[in-house]
Amino acid sequence: MTRASQQQADALAGVFSGQKGAPMSALASLVGKVPGVERASVEFKDSGRRHSARIGDGIEIEVEDFVPEGLAGPIQLENVFHPSNTTLTVAKPTTSRIAAFGMTFEIEGPLSLLGAVRVECLNKPR
Repeated sequence: MTRASQQQADALAGVFSGQKGAPMSALASLVGKVPGVERASVEFKDSGRRHSARIGDGIEIEVEDFVPEGLAGPIQLENVFHPSNTTLTVAKPTTSRIAAFGMTFEIEGPLSLLGAVRVECLNKPR
């Protein structure tokens, strides 16, 4: 397994915090505090219309492309301002769990773009 060098880790922290500009900088004002940076292995899998990502032991996400009855392929949004791509495929979550920095996020709903988000802080202020 290849690990990121310190220089690569610092560069990624700069990108995700919005310090390096690009689309993530537009979201930086929505983040009050960055709780830290963790290093973890990353695994991606594609199996037909199912796609999953696992990051360390704390993040596990799996989605299935949403294909309405009568259509041959999934619904896609094109020309979208998004940091990952300008074309996004609508998908329904099958597993969505993020546990990091004392917080747990679980996403539930019929479509991942429209799903309700529940946030639970394990380290609640007293």
